[in-house]
Amino acid sequence: MKEILAHLLEYKSFSRKEAYDILTRIATGQFDTHQIAAFMTIYGMRSIRVEELGGFRDAMFDLCHQIAFDGYDLIDMCGTGGDGKNTFNISTLASFVVAGAGFHVAKHGNVGVSSGCGSSNVMEYLGYQFTADRDVLERQLERANICFLHAPFFHPAMKTVAPIRRALGVKTFFNMLGPLTNPANPKFQSVGVFNLELARLYTYLYQNTEKHYSIIHALDGYDEISLTGDFKIINNQGEHYYSVGDLGFTPILASDLAGGETVEQAARIFREIIEGRGTTAQNNVVLTNAAFAIQTFVPERSFADAFYQAEESLLSGKALSSLNTLIHA
Repeated sequence: MKEILAHLLEYKSFSRKEAYDILTRIATGQFDTHQIAAFMTIYGMRSIRVEELGGFRDAMFDLCHQIAFDGYDLIDMCGTGGDGKNTFNISTLASFVVAGAGFHVAKHGNVGVSSGCGSSNVMEYLGYQFTADRDVLERQLERANICFLHAPFFHPAMKTVAPIRRALGVKTFFNMLGPLTNPANPKFQSVGVFNLELARLYTYLYQNTEKHYSIIHALDGYDEISLTGDFKIINNQGEHYYSVGDLGFTPILASDLAGGETVEQAARIFREIIEGRGTTAQNNVVLTNAAFAIQTFVPERSFADAFYQAEESLLSGKALSSLNTLIHA
């Protein structure tokens, strides 16, 4: 590790192979916690290169417990986190809306590290029991159109770095890896990122795959469509800039997206929205993110039609039914 840290301190970068080897050695316990913390901290103070992100991603995916669901076209809606905005669980709610609309979702999630409450925190509070049992997960997909893949159950590397990430309490390069390392390797991906630099890195990586993708970044810093301001989406068709007015809405306030200070508060907000008791601002944010995920599946569908499909899922109770079925499947 001394040589690796010296390499970083000299402002040098790593090849894809070197990045692969570093993460593999971290995950397999070849460095102590102090060395890993030093690496994560120093690395977080520089810009990541696409070769490095690709190497880290390859190592994480090769080390993970991969799981295949034959016959399902899957989408994951997973943000990097790390935007520091403390919003309610927008992408998780949108995932259930998309499932309620009839699409199959393999939601990759984790507990909050740089945020107060991650998707796993909310799901566990609502009564969901994490599992890595493929038969159970496939039954969830069949009955609820969604399964939940709790990252630590599938990624051995997480066991090594999780306590270090919690102790640091800030975003690290592991935030960047979450959406890239879904163990089900879904064909479709709608992912939010915390800055435009990372959006472009994701684009370079996805362009060399067969994935259908939408990479989302709100220009005021959110890793999802926040409707607080303009946002950009990069997908298989190119790069697109949207203002809130383009969608027929007026900008909302950051306070409209508040996620609460505790897991209990976050879960209460989650329940209110999925049960159809959310505010207009909360609903529109969830439905807009769901609509763009639907467009990732069906690019020729207009935003208005995709939004209507998402709205019907939420207001008819189909999204809530997906949640309840998932918990009890």
